[in-house]
Amino acid sequence: MWLPLLVLLALIFLYRWHRQRQTLQNLSDKYVLITGCDTGFGNLLAKQLDRRGLRVLATCLTEKGAEDLKKETSSRLQTVILDVTDSQSVISAAKWVTSTVGDAGLWGLVNNAGLAIAVCPNEWQKKEDFAKVLDVNLLGMIDVTLNLLHLIRKAQGRIVNVSSMAGRLSIAGGGYCISKYGVEAFSDSLRRELCDFGVKVSIIEPGAFRTSMAVSKPHKKYMKWLWENLPAEVKKDYGEQYYQNWVQNLDNLVETANSKLYKVTDCMEHALIAVYPWTRYSAGWDSKLFYIPVSYLPTILSDYVLCRAAPKPAQRAE
Repeated sequence: MWLPLLVLLALIFLYRWHRQRQTLQNLSDKYVLITGCDTGFGNLLAKQLDRRGLRVLATCLTEKGAEDLKKETSSRLQTVILDVTDSQSVISAAKWVTSTVGDAGLWGLVNNAGLAIAVCPNEWQKKEDFAKVLDVNLLGMIDVTLNLLHLIRKAQGRIVNVSSMAGRLSIAGGGYCISKYGVEAFSDSLRRELCDFGVKVSIIEPGAFRTSMAVSKPHKKYMKWLWENLPAEVKKDYGEQYYQNWVQNLDNLVETANSKLYKVTDCMEHALIAVYPWTRYSAGWDSKLFYIPVSYLPTILSDYVLCRAAPKPAQRAE
């Protein structure tokens, strides 16, 4: 009774495995632009695609980041300074890309540049704190994409947008989760609009990874500054222990975060070079086995799971 079903499942698995292993030819003719290549995922992906033989256009925020990257890659890789929050910088970079790729167009755009600060309760923050994150993670991504879209359509290429587990399940206050929900919505609308042009759009949804952004001290320093500048009555209601527990939870997340960044960049690479790229890639077991499943639970259950793990304020109603 079970044998036919097992055979069918095995055949489906083999077909899926074979389909996903098929890669494009003539990779050396394809240009790929990656944002945020100073460190982290972008830096590793630039090196990875360069070894693959693609023509990598790596954008960095700093001259030092660009120089360091060029020292570790081939002469094919080119860099340009780009601040995704500055429209003039985006326009200037887009003109440079246009002159560089010529009639070939732009095969791939990887919107990787991101910022994660003030991942803490909403009440501790001001509008400016939200705007700072949204400007990089969402509006900057939109600006870059819109300025390069004509080149991607010309090549019938790929757009790869880096979202997060926090784009499916809002795990904390601040602009980060909001920005990643926005990335998901922007990507979905792009995918449907561009399918008739032969352009494919993929979303990368990593779990917790130990990038330089995730382990940097400025985030904790900034959160401490927010806490210390709260009105006295707000600090009293939350309590010092709440703040300390929040910091401890952040430390625990960083400590247990995955250090194997290639698990994310391998997803990005597959989205760029596979004949049949996936729409969504969930990188990391925490994303696959916890965050995404919890996001599908009824709200009352997902709220219960997340609230159980959250710090409790001093003025919690009993």
